[in-house]
Amino acid sequence: MSEAGARAAVETAYRGEKRRVLATLIRLLGGFDAAEEALHEAFAAAADRWPREGVPANPYSWLVSTGRFRMVDRWRRQARLAGALPQLAALADPASEPAIPEHIRDDELRLIFTCCHPDLPADGRVALTLREVGGLTTEEIARAYLTRPPTIAQRIVRAKARIRDDAIPFEIPARAELPSRIESVLRVIYLVFNEGYAATEGPVLTRADLSAEAIRLGRLMAGLIDDPEVAGLLALMLLHEARRESRVDEAGDVVLLEEQDRSRWDRALIYEARGLIDTALKAGRLGPYLLQAAIAGEHGAALNTADTDWRQIVSLYDILILVDPSPVVALNRAAALSMRDGSEAGLAAVDRAMAGGGLDAYHLAHAARADMLRRLGRDGEAKEAYRKALDLARQPAERRFLERRLAAL
Repeated sequence: MSEAGARAAVETAYRGEKRRVLATLIRLLGGFDAAEEALHEAFAAAADRWPREGVPANPYSWLVSTGRFRMVDRWRRQARLAGALPQLAALADPASEPAIPEHIRDDELRLIFTCCHPDLPADGRVALTLREVGGLTTEEIARAYLTRPPTIAQRIVRAKARIRDDAIPFEIPARAELPSRIESVLRVIYLVFNEGYAATEGPVLTRADLSAEAIRLGRLMAGLIDDPEVAGLLALMLLHEARRESRVDEAGDVVLLEEQDRSRWDRALIYEARGLIDTALKAGRLGPYLLQAAIAGEHGAALNTADTDWRQIVSLYDILILVDPSPVVALNRAAALSMRDGSEAGLAAVDRAMAGGGLDAYHLAHAARADMLRRLGRDGEAKEAYRKALDLARQPAERRFLERRLAAL
Protein backbone atom coordinates (compact mmCIF):
# COMPACT_ATOMS: atom_id res chain seq x y z
CA MET A 1 0.00 0.00 0.00
CA SER A 2 1.23 3.49 -0.82
CA GLU A 3 2.07 6.01 1.88
CA ALA A 4 -0.95 8.08 0.89
CA GLY A 5 -3.15 4.98 1.16
CA ALA A 6 -1.79 4.16 4.61
CA ARG A 7 -2.40 7.69 5.84
CA ALA A 8 -5.94 7.52 4.49
CA ALA A 9 -6.36 4.27 6.41
CA VAL A 10 -5.26 6.03 9.62
CA GLU A 11 -7.86 8.74 9.01
CA THR A 12 -10.53 6.13 8.30
CA ALA A 13 -9.67 4.25 11.47
CA TYR A 14 -9.78 7.48 13.45
CA ARG A 15 -13.27 8.28 12.20
CA GLY A 16 -14.61 4.75 12.45
CA GLU A 17 -12.81 3.16 15.40
CA LYS A 18 -11.88 6.01 17.75
CA ARG A 19 -14.91 5.68 20.03
CA ARG A 20 -14.70 1.90 20.27
CA VAL A 21 -10.95 1.97 20.92
CA LEU A 22 -11.40 4.59 23.65
CA ALA A 23 -14.17 2.60 25.32
CA THR A 24 -12.03 -0.53 25.41
CA LEU A 25 -9.00 1.37 26.71
CA ILE A 26 -11.09 2.86 29.51
CA ARG A 27 -12.11 -0.64 30.53
CA LEU A 28 -8.55 -1.98 30.33
CA LEU A 29 -6.75 0.98 31.92
CA GLY A 30 -9.42 1.89 34.46
CA GLY A 31 -9.82 5.62 33.85
CA PHE A 32 -10.66 8.36 31.37
CA ASP A 33 -7.40 10.31 31.50
CA ALA A 34 -5.16 7.28 30.98
CA ALA A 35 -7.36 5.97 28.18
CA GLU A 36 -7.42 9.31 26.36
CA GLU A 37 -3.62 9.52 26.53
CA ALA A 38 -3.35 5.93 25.30
CA LEU A 39 -5.72 6.69 22.42
CA HIS A 40 -3.55 9.62 21.36
CA GLU A 41 -0.41 7.46 21.60
CA ALA A 42 -2.02 4.69 19.55
CA PHE A 43 -3.01 6.93 16.66
CA ALA A 44 0.33 8.74 16.75
CA ALA A 45 2.02 5.34 16.43
CA ALA A 46 -0.32 4.36 13.59
CA ALA A 47 0.46 7.56 11.70
CA ASP A 48 4.19 6.80 12.06
CA ARG A 49 4.22 3.04 11.44
CA TRP A 50 1.40 2.19 9.06
CA PRO A 51 2.94 4.05 6.09
CA ARG A 52 6.18 2.10 6.65
CA GLU A 53 4.90 -1.29 7.85
CA GLY A 54 1.50 -1.50 6.23
CA VAL A 55 -2.02 -1.36 7.65
CA PRO A 56 -2.73 -4.19 10.14
CA ALA A 57 -5.45 -6.74 9.34
CA ASN A 58 -7.43 -5.63 12.41
CA PRO A 59 -6.85 -1.90 13.03
CA TYR A 60 -9.08 -1.87 16.13
CA SER A 61 -7.07 -4.60 17.90
CA TRP A 62 -3.77 -3.05 16.83
CA LEU A 63 -4.78 0.35 18.21
CA VAL A 64 -6.05 -1.08 21.51
CA SER A 65 -2.91 -3.17 22.00
CA THR A 66 -0.54 -0.36 21.06
CA GLY A 67 -2.28 2.21 23.23
CA ARG A 68 -2.46 -0.16 26.18
CA PHE A 69 1.19 -1.17 26.14
CA ARG A 70 2.46 2.34 25.49
CA MET A 71 0.55 3.57 28.53
CA VAL A 72 1.91 0.75 30.67
CA ASP A 73 5.43 1.53 29.48
CA ARG A 74 4.93 5.19 30.38
CA TRP A 75 3.77 4.22 33.86
CA ARG A 76 6.80 1.99 34.29
CA ARG A 77 9.07 4.95 33.54
CA GLN A 78 7.46 7.09 36.18
CA ALA A 79 9.20 6.64 39.50
CA ARG A 80 6.16 7.77 41.47
CA LEU A 81 4.29 4.68 40.31
CA ALA A 82 7.04 2.22 41.21
CA GLY A 83 4.90 0.71 43.94
CA ALA A 84 2.24 -0.20 41.42
CA LEU A 85 4.49 -2.42 39.31
CA PRO A 86 2.67 -5.65 40.20
CA GLN A 87 -0.58 -4.11 38.99
CA LEU A 88 1.15 -2.82 35.86
CA ALA A 89 2.49 -6.25 35.15
CA ALA A 90 -1.03 -7.61 35.35
CA LEU A 91 -2.25 -4.94 32.94
CA ALA A 92 0.53 -5.82 30.51
CA ASP A 93 -0.41 -9.50 30.46
CA PRO A 94 -2.96 -10.15 27.67
CA ALA A 95 -4.15 -13.22 29.54
CA SER A 96 -5.24 -10.99 32.42
CA GLU A 97 -7.93 -9.22 30.43
CA PRO A 98 -11.24 -9.77 32.23
CA ALA A 99 -13.91 -11.73 30.44
CA ILE A 100 -16.86 -9.71 29.15
CA PRO A 101 -20.12 -10.84 30.76
CA GLU A 102 -22.49 -12.70 28.49
CA HIS A 103 -25.26 -10.10 28.52
CA ILE A 104 -23.13 -7.19 27.30
CA ARG A 105 -20.33 -7.78 24.78
CA ASP A 106 -19.79 -4.23 23.58
CA ASP A 107 -17.35 -1.90 25.31
CA GLU A 108 -19.11 1.25 24.18
CA LEU A 109 -22.39 0.08 25.65
CA ARG A 110 -20.55 -0.92 28.82
CA LEU A 111 -19.05 2.56 28.97
CA ILE A 112 -22.44 4.21 28.47
CA PHE A 113 -23.81 2.34 31.49
CA THR A 114 -20.76 3.37 33.52
CA CYS A 115 -21.14 7.03 32.57
CA CYS A 116 -24.82 6.80 33.45
CA HIS A 117 -24.09 5.61 36.97
CA PRO A 118 -26.84 6.82 39.34
CA ASP A 119 -24.26 8.42 41.67
CA LEU A 120 -23.45 11.00 38.99
CA PRO A 121 -25.61 14.12 38.50
CA ALA A 122 -28.17 13.59 35.73
CA ASP A 123 -26.88 16.43 33.53
CA GLY A 124 -23.30 15.24 34.03
CA ARG A 125 -24.15 11.67 32.99
CA VAL A 126 -25.45 12.67 29.60
CA ALA A 127 -22.80 15.29 28.87
CA LEU A 128 -19.96 12.94 29.83
CA THR A 129 -21.29 10.06 27.74
CA LEU A 130 -21.91 12.21 24.70
CA ARG A 131 -18.33 13.45 24.94
CA GLU A 132 -16.58 10.16 25.67
CA VAL A 133 -18.75 7.67 23.78
CA GLY A 134 -20.48 9.78 21.17
CA GLY A 135 -17.38 11.75 20.30
CA LEU A 136 -19.33 15.02 20.22
CA THR A 137 -17.50 18.25 20.90
CA THR A 138 -18.41 20.43 23.85
CA GLU A 139 -19.96 22.93 21.42
CA GLU A 140 -22.12 20.24 19.77
CA ILE A 141 -23.38 19.03 23.15
CA ALA A 142 -24.13 22.61 24.20
CA ARG A 143 -26.26 23.13 21.10
CA ALA A 144 -28.12 19.89 21.75
CA TYR A 145 -28.92 21.20 25.24
CA LEU A 146 -29.54 24.79 24.08
CA THR A 147 -26.95 25.98 26.61
CA ARG A 148 -23.44 27.47 26.71
CA PRO A 149 -20.26 25.41 26.05
CA PRO A 150 -18.58 26.42 29.37
CA THR A 151 -21.57 25.01 31.25
CA ILE A 152 -21.21 21.67 29.45
CA ALA A 153 -17.44 21.64 30.01
CA GLN A 154 -17.97 22.11 33.76
CA ARG A 155 -20.47 19.25 33.86
CA ILE A 156 -18.00 16.93 32.15
CA VAL A 157 -15.12 17.89 34.44
CA ARG A 158 -17.29 17.41 37.55
CA ALA A 159 -18.54 14.01 36.36
CA LYS A 160 -14.98 12.77 35.70
CA ALA A 161 -13.85 14.04 39.09
CA ARG A 162 -16.76 12.27 40.77
CA ILE A 163 -15.86 8.99 39.08
CA ARG A 164 -12.25 9.40 40.18
CA ASP A 165 -12.87 10.62 43.73
CA ASP A 166 -15.67 8.16 44.54
CA ALA A 167 -13.82 5.31 42.82
CA ILE A 168 -16.90 4.49 40.76
CA PRO A 169 -15.98 1.18 39.13
CA PHE A 170 -15.99 0.56 35.39
CA GLU A 171 -18.22 -2.45 35.62
CA ILE A 172 -21.37 -3.86 34.11
CA PRO A 173 -24.49 -3.33 36.22
CA ALA A 174 -26.32 -6.42 37.36
CA ARG A 175 -29.42 -7.19 35.34
CA ALA A 176 -31.62 -6.05 38.24
CA GLU A 177 -29.95 -2.62 38.14
CA LEU A 178 -30.41 -2.05 34.41
CA PRO A 179 -33.87 -0.41 34.57
CA SER A 180 -32.55 2.44 36.74
CA ARG A 181 -29.96 3.26 34.06
CA ILE A 182 -32.19 2.98 30.98
CA GLU A 183 -33.46 6.58 30.82
CA SER A 184 -30.01 8.17 30.76
CA VAL A 185 -28.67 5.58 28.32
CA LEU A 186 -31.53 6.06 25.87
CA ARG A 187 -31.16 9.83 26.07
CA VAL A 188 -27.48 9.56 25.20
CA ILE A 189 -28.08 7.25 22.25
CA TYR A 190 -30.84 9.54 20.96
CA LEU A 191 -28.68 12.67 21.18
CA VAL A 192 -25.83 10.91 19.35
CA PHE A 193 -28.28 9.92 16.62
CA ASN A 194 -29.66 13.46 16.40
CA GLU A 195 -26.19 14.90 15.87
CA GLY A 196 -25.70 12.41 13.05
CA TYR A 197 -29.12 13.05 11.53
CA ALA A 198 -28.90 16.85 11.68
CA ALA A 199 -25.37 18.00 12.47
CA THR A 200 -25.19 21.22 14.44
CA GLU A 201 -22.07 22.31 12.55
CA GLY A 202 -19.65 21.14 9.88
CA PRO A 203 -19.73 21.15 6.08
CA VAL A 204 -22.54 18.59 5.66
CA LEU A 205 -26.05 18.36 7.08
CA THR A 206 -25.78 14.74 8.22
CA ARG A 207 -23.10 12.54 9.77
CA ALA A 208 -23.89 8.98 8.79
CA ASP A 209 -21.20 7.54 11.07
CA LEU A 210 -22.84 8.93 14.22
CA SER A 211 -26.31 7.80 13.18
CA ALA A 212 -25.05 4.31 12.36
CA GLU A 213 -23.29 4.11 15.73
CA ALA A 214 -26.45 5.17 17.58
CA ILE A 215 -28.54 2.58 15.72
CA ARG A 216 -25.97 -0.11 16.50
CA LEU A 217 -26.11 0.76 20.20
CA GLY A 218 -29.91 0.86 19.99
CA ARG A 219 -29.96 -2.66 18.56
CA LEU A 220 -27.66 -3.84 21.36
CA MET A 221 -30.01 -2.29 23.92
CA ALA A 222 -33.03 -3.92 22.29
CA GLY A 223 -31.30 -7.29 22.47
CA LEU A 224 -30.44 -6.67 26.12
CA ILE A 225 -33.72 -5.33 27.50
CA ASP A 226 -37.33 -6.05 26.53
CA ASP A 227 -38.76 -2.57 27.12
CA PRO A 228 -41.25 -0.52 25.06
CA GLU A 229 -39.10 2.62 25.25
CA VAL A 230 -36.00 0.78 24.05
CA ALA A 231 -37.97 -0.57 21.10
CA GLY A 232 -39.50 2.86 20.55
CA LEU A 233 -36.13 4.57 20.37
CA LEU A 234 -34.76 2.01 17.92
CA ALA A 235 -37.90 2.36 15.76
CA LEU A 236 -37.63 6.16 15.85
CA MET A 237 -34.02 6.10 14.70
CA LEU A 238 -34.77 3.60 11.92
CA LEU A 239 -37.65 5.73 10.62
CA HIS A 240 -35.49 8.85 10.49
CA GLU A 241 -32.60 6.91 8.95
CA ALA A 242 -34.95 5.60 6.26
CA ARG A 243 -35.35 9.17 4.96
CA ARG A 244 -31.66 10.14 5.04
CA GLU A 245 -30.98 9.93 1.29
CA SER A 246 -33.91 12.20 0.42
CA ARG A 247 -33.16 14.94 2.96
CA VAL A 248 -30.51 16.71 0.88
CA ASP A 249 -30.16 17.37 -2.84
CA GLU A 250 -27.10 16.83 -5.01
CA ALA A 251 -25.61 20.11 -3.79
CA GLY A 252 -26.05 19.07 -0.16
CA ASP A 253 -28.88 21.52 0.45
CA VAL A 254 -31.90 20.90 2.66
CA VAL A 255 -34.98 19.23 1.15
CA LEU A 256 -38.07 19.72 3.33
CA LEU A 257 -40.25 16.74 4.24
CA GLU A 258 -43.10 17.78 1.95
CA GLU A 259 -40.68 18.05 -1.01
CA GLN A 260 -38.79 14.79 -0.48
CA ASP A 261 -38.85 12.00 -3.06
CA ARG A 262 -40.50 9.28 -1.00
CA SER A 263 -39.55 6.61 -3.50
CA ARG A 264 -36.01 6.99 -2.12
CA TRP A 265 -37.09 6.16 1.42
CA ASP A 266 -35.78 2.84 2.72
CA ARG A 267 -38.97 0.78 2.99
CA ALA A 268 -37.17 -2.12 4.69
CA LEU A 269 -36.21 0.12 7.62
CA ILE A 270 -39.73 1.56 7.76
CA TYR A 271 -41.24 -1.94 7.81
CA GLU A 272 -38.86 -3.03 10.59
CA ALA A 273 -39.64 0.08 12.64
CA ARG A 274 -43.40 -0.30 12.31
CA GLY A 275 -43.08 -3.89 13.52
CA LEU A 276 -41.20 -2.69 16.59
CA ILE A 277 -43.86 -0.03 17.25
CA ASP A 278 -46.75 -2.48 16.94
CA THR A 279 -45.12 -4.91 19.36
CA ALA A 280 -44.17 -2.16 21.85
CA LEU A 281 -47.69 -0.68 21.86
CA LYS A 282 -49.08 -4.02 23.05
CA ALA A 283 -47.25 -3.50 26.37
CA GLY A 284 -49.67 -0.68 27.16
CA ARG A 285 -46.97 1.76 28.37
CA LEU A 286 -46.52 4.96 26.37
CA GLY A 287 -43.22 6.77 26.77
CA PRO A 288 -41.73 9.68 24.83
CA TYR A 289 -39.63 7.59 22.44
CA LEU A 290 -42.45 5.23 21.54
CA LEU A 291 -44.79 8.18 20.96
CA GLN A 292 -42.23 9.95 18.77
CA ALA A 293 -41.76 6.72 16.84
CA ALA A 294 -45.52 6.45 16.33
CA ILE A 295 -45.54 10.01 14.96
CA ALA A 296 -42.64 9.27 12.61
CA GLY A 297 -44.42 6.06 11.61
CA GLU A 298 -47.40 8.09 10.40
CA HIS A 299 -45.09 10.06 8.13
CA GLY A 300 -43.45 6.85 6.93
CA ALA A 301 -46.82 5.34 6.02
CA ALA A 302 -48.03 8.35 3.99
CA LEU A 303 -47.56 8.46 0.22
CA ASN A 304 -47.26 12.25 0.29
CA THR A 305 -47.89 15.27 2.52
CA ALA A 306 -51.57 15.49 1.59
CA ASP A 307 -52.05 11.80 2.40
CA THR A 308 -50.56 12.25 5.90
CA ASP A 309 -52.97 11.70 8.80
CA TRP A 310 -52.35 15.05 10.50
CA ARG A 311 -55.28 14.54 12.86
CA GLN A 312 -53.64 11.40 14.24
CA ILE A 313 -50.25 13.11 14.46
CA VAL A 314 -51.65 16.04 16.44
CA SER A 315 -53.43 13.56 18.75
CA LEU A 316 -50.15 11.75 19.35
CA TYR A 317 -48.45 15.08 20.11
CA ASP A 318 -51.24 15.87 22.58
CA ILE A 319 -50.30 12.69 24.47
CA LEU A 320 -46.56 13.33 24.12
CA ILE A 321 -46.80 16.80 25.60
CA LEU A 322 -48.50 15.29 28.66
CA VAL A 323 -45.90 12.52 28.99
CA ASP A 324 -42.82 14.62 28.19
CA PRO A 325 -43.63 18.35 28.22
CA SER A 326 -40.99 20.62 26.72
CA PRO A 327 -40.80 23.72 24.51
CA VAL A 328 -39.44 21.63 21.61
CA VAL A 329 -42.35 19.17 21.80
CA ALA A 330 -44.75 22.12 21.88
CA LEU A 331 -43.01 23.57 18.81
CA ASN A 332 -43.27 20.30 16.89
CA ARG A 333 -46.94 20.02 17.84
CA ALA A 334 -47.48 23.56 16.52
CA ALA A 335 -45.99 22.56 13.16
CA ALA A 336 -48.35 19.59 12.94
CA LEU A 337 -51.27 21.76 14.03
CA SER A 338 -50.55 24.19 11.19
CA MET A 339 -50.88 21.31 8.73
CA ARG A 340 -54.17 20.23 10.26
CA ASP A 341 -55.83 23.56 11.07
CA GLY A 342 -53.91 26.11 9.02
CA SER A 343 -51.03 28.54 9.49
CA GLU A 344 -52.98 30.93 11.72
CA ALA A 345 -53.56 28.22 14.32
CA GLY A 346 -50.00 27.00 13.91
CA LEU A 347 -48.54 30.48 14.42
CA ALA A 348 -50.53 30.98 17.61
CA ALA A 349 -49.24 27.64 18.91
CA VAL A 350 -45.64 28.55 18.00
CA ASP A 351 -45.96 31.86 19.85
CA ARG A 352 -47.25 30.01 22.93
CA ALA A 353 -44.33 27.57 22.74
CA MET A 354 -41.84 30.45 22.52
CA ALA A 355 -43.47 32.60 25.19
CA GLY A 356 -41.42 31.16 28.04
CA GLY A 357 -38.09 32.01 26.42
CA GLY A 358 -36.85 28.42 26.29
CA LEU A 359 -36.61 28.51 22.49
CA ASP A 360 -35.00 31.94 22.13
CA ALA A 361 -31.66 30.42 21.04
CA TYR A 362 -33.23 27.65 18.92
CA HIS A 363 -32.97 28.62 15.27
CA LEU A 364 -35.58 26.11 14.13
CA ALA A 365 -38.22 27.80 16.30
CA HIS A 366 -37.64 31.15 14.59
CA ALA A 367 -37.55 29.40 11.20
CA ALA A 368 -40.89 27.68 11.88
CA ARG A 369 -42.44 30.96 12.94
CA ALA A 370 -41.04 32.69 9.85
CA ASP A 371 -42.48 30.02 7.58
CA MET A 372 -45.97 30.41 9.04
CA LEU A 373 -45.77 34.20 8.75
CA ARG A 374 -44.67 33.79 5.12
CA ARG A 375 -47.63 31.51 4.40
CA LEU A 376 -49.93 34.13 5.92
CA GLY A 377 -48.48 36.87 3.71
CA ARG A 378 -46.96 38.79 6.63
CA ASP A 379 -43.67 39.26 4.79
CA GLY A 380 -42.14 41.94 6.98
CA GLU A 381 -42.52 39.87 10.13
CA ALA A 382 -41.37 36.78 8.25
CA LYS A 383 -38.15 38.53 7.21
CA GLU A 384 -37.41 39.51 10.79
CA ALA A 385 -37.98 35.93 12.00
CA TYR A 386 -35.83 34.46 9.19
CA ARG A 387 -33.02 36.88 10.12
CA LYS A 388 -33.19 35.71 13.75
CA ALA A 389 -33.02 32.10 12.62
CA LEU A 390 -30.07 32.89 10.34
CA ASP A 391 -28.20 34.64 13.16
CA LEU A 392 -28.52 31.49 15.28
CA ALA A 393 -27.95 28.80 12.63
CA ARG A 394 -24.45 27.34 12.36
CA GLN A 395 -24.89 24.49 9.87
CA PRO A 396 -24.01 25.69 6.33
CA ALA A 397 -26.81 23.77 4.59
CA GLU A 398 -29.39 25.21 6.97
CA ARG A 399 -27.96 28.70 6.54
CA ARG A 400 -28.20 28.41 2.74
CA PHE A 401 -31.83 27.33 3.05
CA LEU A 402 -32.69 30.27 5.30
CA GLU A 403 -30.84 32.70 3.03
CA ARG A 404 -32.87 31.48 0.05
CA ARG A 405 -36.11 31.91 1.94
CA LEU A 406 -35.12 35.39 3.06
CA ALA A 407 -34.06 36.38 -0.46
CA ALA A 408 -37.38 35.14 -1.85
CA LEU A 409 -39.16 37.68 0.35
